[in-house]
This record gives sequence, structure tokens and C-alpha cells, in this order.
Amino acid sequence: MKLAKKLSPAIVEAAKPEAVPYRLWDTVVPQLHLRVQPSGVKSWNVQWSRTSSRSLGKWPGVTVESARVKAKAALVETDTHGAPVAVIEANKPDHEKPITLREFIDAHYAPWAKEHQKAGQATVDALEPVFGSLYDRELRTISAFDIERIKSARLRKGRKPATVNRDLDRIRGVLSRAVDWQFLQEHPLRTVKRAKGGDDNRVRYLTADEAKRLREALAARETDRRGSGARHNAWHAARGSEGHPQWPEDGFTDHLMPMVLLALNTGLRRGEIFSLDWRSVSLDRAMVTVEAGNAKSRKARHVPLNAEALDVLTRWGAQRGMAGLVFPSPDGGRLTNINKSWDGIVTSAELSDFRFHDLRHDFASKLVMAGVDLNTVRELLGHADIAMTLRYAHLAPDKLADAVARIGLQKPAKAGKRRAG
Repeated sequence: MKLAKKLSPAIVEAAKPEAVPYRLWDTVVPQLHLRVQPSGVKSWNVQWSRTSSRSLGKWPGVTVESARVKAKAALVETDTHGAPVAVIEANKPDHEKPITLREFIDAHYAPWAKEHQKAGQATVDALEPVFGSLYDRELRTISAFDIERIKSARLRKGRKPATVNRDLDRIRGVLSRAVDWQFLQEHPLRTVKRAKGGDDNRVRYLTADEAKRLREALAARETDRRGSGARHNAWHAARGSEGHPQWPEDGFTDHLMPMVLLALNTGLRRGEIFSLDWRSVSLDRAMVTVEAGNAKSRKARHVPLNAEALDVLTRWGAQRGMAGLVFPSPDGGRLTNINKSWDGIVTSAELSDFRFHDLRHDFASKLVMAGVDLNTVRELLGHADIAMTLRYAHLAPDKLADAVARIGLQKPAKAGKRRAG
């Protein structure tokens, strides 16, 4: 039997729980009813068809009058759309439901990036510090203006254009996936341009004097560390305790020196060195293979080892063992940075504006200045196309001048003679 009354706070308060749930219908809004559970919980519901209803909240949080207002609104939406808007939204596929930028990244983009991108976790981690102000915004409301404002603010704070552009690339990648997966109908950053001056085409390589200072700083660091280790062990010996094992005479005290020398002689990127596994090193063939999964271009390449690089890896392998990562972190995992030790070497060697990545520039520059053709340099560096390699073309002026001079060596055709046929 349907119980219908003009519901009031007193009636709702007096409704007692029974052994089974029951409903009290409102005569003011006939589609509204109060459901009373055996547990004593009382909740409001609006029913717009024989089999369709929606919860409006629990009493006393939702009062009688509030329940009527909500019920009427839901019924108006039903008359217009066939069902309350909230129900329609809830029944939509995931990509059509309202979703914030944070929810999209956490639930969809982050898992994809970690699975398909070499530096997926690093990319995800770098997003919120820059674009965190947009994280709780609905994805569909983010506009080009929002990103332009963030871009401009970062440039005003002195961020380098190259840094700002890397950030733009990250958020552009997120929104591109949102378009591909139909969370967005169109890309909101179509009109957002890269910061001017952001193409990092600088070529910073070592002069002969700088190269000498770098090697001397590396050797001095090794000497200092060995001396510190010997003093430490002498202190323990004087007290009858055991010190630490010493490094082999022909080995290294840690990863820094072999890593720098390998970069100087192969042009490997820092991330490629961090991910290098002994399975990709062939000392017999004097060859290192950069696996596709660790390469920026996503293409594998083979880099020959010259005498110094081969000697470094041979000694390092004999010292550390040739299983797993070539340069593991202290816990055996992949290194994430060597900033502290690298900064110390740069300071000791008095190298101005010199980054670890510039070791790669030095490798490429030395090849070009030695007369190696640009396409070979491109293959060794793993550039996806020749455009990136052309930044080094100016370092071979004699070769370019020689090519132009060849035009003047051609004998001009004699006047009056024509080629047959």
C-alpha cells in the first residue's frame, strides 16, 4: 500500500524503522518519497518513471523543503532531457563524463606514459609543479589562454625559453592524448606558440685547455678519494677495527670518472648511460648498443668503442662485475642524477657554462672537426633526422670551402660546341 502524506519535519522525524524498508510519499511533489531503512537511515528519492529513481540525499542533512526543490529540478530536467542531467552524465562512457585535469592524468595519462615513454614517470612528476593551478579544473574548460598565462609568467620569472618549451611539450602531450582518447573534441593549444629563442641549438664543446683541466680534475678527485679512504682505514687499524675495502689500483673510486670518459668517447646521452646494461656491451666487438627502449628516437643504434672507452669499460667491468646495469645506483637500481658529483668536477675544472650534455656536443664537434661527414655523425648520435646534426656543420669550414672551390676547377665548355643528341 502506498503511504502518501504532506510530509513535514515532524512526520519525517516520527517515521520509525521497521523490519523491512518502506516509503513515505509526498503529496506536494508526488514523485518524491522518503525511504526508511531498518537501520533507521532515512533518504530522499525522486522517481520519474515506474522503474527509474534517483537519490537526493539523506535526512536530516537534506530537509523536507530542500528535497522538494531538488525533486522539482530533477523532474524539469527529465521533462527536457528524458532523465535528470546527473543520471545522464553518470551513464555516459568515461571519456564523455566531466573530469578534472588531475583525474585525467592520474587515471589515464600517467599509466600510459609510464608504460610507453622512457621517462614517463619523470614527465608526470614534472607536470604538477608547473601546471598545478589547473589540476582541479575540468579538463574541457582548460584553454589556450590558461597555458599562455603560465608560459608568460615563467618567462617573466627568468625561466629559459628552452625550459618553458619543454614544459609546453609536456602539457601538450597530455592534451594530445586527451584528444586521441576522445576526452576532448579538439586540442586547446592549437594557437599556443613556443617561446622565442627556445630552440637550444647551442654547441658547447671543450677547448684543448678545458679538456685538459677536466681530465686533471677527474684524476685529482680520484686521488683525493683514495687518500681519504687510506686515512680512514689507518684510523681503524690504529684502533684495532676493520676499515673499508680499498679500490683496485687500476680501477675507479666510483662511477663518475668512467661515466664522463664514456660520454666523451661515445656521445651517449646521460639517460642512455644511466640505462646501459652489460648485455648491451660487447667488449669483444668493441661495441655498445643503445636499445630502442632507452633511445630518445626510439630506434636502436650501435656505437663503436674507441681505445679509451674500451679500456674504461673493461676496467670498470672487472671491478664491478658485468651483470645488470653498467652504472647502478647504490641500491642497485637506475641512477636518477649525478648532479652533486658533476657540479663538483665542473667547479674544480673551472668550466664555465658546461653541462653533462655538453660532453655529447664535444664528441660530435670533435668528429666534425676531424672531417667525419655529418650523416655518420647523425648515426652515431642517434638523431632522428639530419636537421639536429646540422648545428655542427659550421665546425668544418675547410671542408665546406673545399666543396665550393671544386666548382672553380671545372673547365668551361668551349663556345660553339654542342652536345650531341
